[in-house]
Formats: sequence, structure tokens, C-alpha cells
Amino acid sequence: MTLTALTIIGKPSVAAVVYRPSPWALAHATFYGDETASETMGGACGYGNLFSNGYGIDTAALSTTLFNNGFACGTCYQIKCVKSPWCYSGVQFTTVTATNLCPPNWAKDTNNGGWCNPPRVHFDMSKPAFMKIAQWKAGIVPIMYRRVPCIRRGGLRFYFQGNGYWLLVYVMNVGGGGDIAKMWVKGSKTGWISMSHNWGASYQAFATLTGQSLSFKITSYTSKETIICWNVAPANWNVGLTYKSNVNFH
Repeated sequence: MTLTALTIIGKPSVAAVVYRPSPWALAHATFYGDETASETMGGACGYGNLFSNGYGIDTAALSTTLFNNGFACGTCYQIKCVKSPWCYSGVQFTTVTATNLCPPNWAKDTNNGGWCNPPRVHFDMSKPAFMKIAQWKAGIVPIMYRRVPCIRRGGLRFYFQGNGYWLLVYVMNVGGGGDIAKMWVKGSKTGWISMSHNWGASYQAFATLTGQSLSFKITSYTSKETIICWNVAPANWNVGLTYKSNVNFH
């Protein structure tokens, strides 16, 4: 991938780091669930309802090699079916977002059912996404894939869980590289507090932040760009709610 050298601090009017597509590489793809994509809801990244949170049906679970302990959550890929009679002709590619982990199946051989076993690079797509590139009867097809910028509408979204002494935040709708490396929270009465990676797309802080408006500072895993989302949540914030910012990666 190609990145510009500029890093910004949360100013929508300032030119941002721009994420560029990576080279094409060879892998394989399968699918899980049915045509409704209901089985893709939730998932290891913690995005919950993929429809209401903006990810829709064009999603995929990544093999361990790609998943990177959850740091690949939210990344976007173009996928095209190649070298198979099951491929749909005339279809260039489809674009999916990583929302889940395809775990290893050590009971099966890597080349015969253990498709997500390391070190394989594999995409277990939602069935609707798979059906855009190949006939579902194929089961598994060879593909070419590449990382691409995630195109998101609006700013970053923060879903809160936890309690008065522990804040757990799921970061969603991430543009650009789609991934998060580091995160900090700032209450209106505190300095910046480093948050630790919990799992998937969630970060946590063990701090008393009730009664304070909250801001977040986020660094992209891929581009290393850092942006600040000021005053995302008001002083009367609560768990179980999603708060929106007006800045994003590109």
C-alpha cells in the first residue's frame, strides 16, 4: 500500500493521510451462513448488528494469519474469483469488510477443510458476498484479493460498555485503513488516558469517567495517522449507547 507522509490531529479541514490499495495476492474463499447473512451478526470484532452499524452483508471472517489478534477488524478488501469454472464471468470484484475471525480447525488438513488453519490466508465470506463472485455450490474458490481504503460515511462511532470504573469502547465506521492501533480517552477533568486493546475492535480504560464529557484520540494501525475526536460523548453519557464524531481516517 502507499501512504502520504502527512499526519494530522483531528481537523476535518486539513489534508489527511490517504490510504492506497495494496498489490493483488492469491488466496481462497469460502462462505458461511445463508442468504440472509444472519449468522454473520456479532462476530469476533464486536460490531454487533452489522446492518444497523453500517457494515451490511458484504463482510468476511479472516483466517488467523490475516486477523492479527483483532487488529485487522474493520479492514477492507477487494476480492475476485479466479481460475475456477464456478466464477461469474464479467464480475471484476466485490468489496468486503473484516468483521469476524475464521478459527483454525485442527481436526482437518490445511488443504482439505482446515481452510483457516495457519499459515493459510483465507476469507470466509458471508454467503451474499460470496454469491457476487461465484456460484455458492462451489464451496471454495481461488481468489485474488487486495487491501483497499474503507469508504465510510460520517465520522468514527463509539459504542460504550462497562461501568463507572471501567469503560469498554467499540470503535466502528473507521475509514481509510479501517484499523486501530492505539487509543486514548480524555475526560473533561482528566488528561489523556491510554486505553488497552481488549479484543477485536474494542479498547478499555480502567478509570472513573462518569459525569465528564469524553474525547478520544486514535492512531491507525496501518497508516500510523492520529486523529482526535473532541467531545464525542456528553457528561451524562451512558453505557449501551453509540456516540458519533465528525472526523475519520481517509
